[in-house]
Amino acid sequence: MFPNLLRLSSRTPPPPEADLNFVIEVNAQHKRPPNPRTERFILGCWILIALKHAAVIYACHHWPMPFHQLWINAPTFALGLLATVVYYWRRRR
Repeated sequence: MFPNLLRLSSRTPPPPEADLNFVIEVNAQHKRPPNPRTERFILGCWILIALKHAAVIYACHHWPMPFHQLWINAPTFALGLLATVVYYWRRRR
């Protein structure tokens, strides 16, 4: 950075090696196609999470519980969402 700044301020011509190509080689990796088995597994897990949420809501409304239903449902939803986001984010890269 500083040599370029000094060269710009002194108005000297650039050295001949500055004309060389900077990029010598590019390796492009193709995105892996989505794995349908993994996506079906994620869908199945979300269905199980939904059933668990319904069961916990039913149990909390039907029987007296000393806690709110979100103490059970919120961490389950958050971890499921985190796992799903990590999978799709890593697949995108």
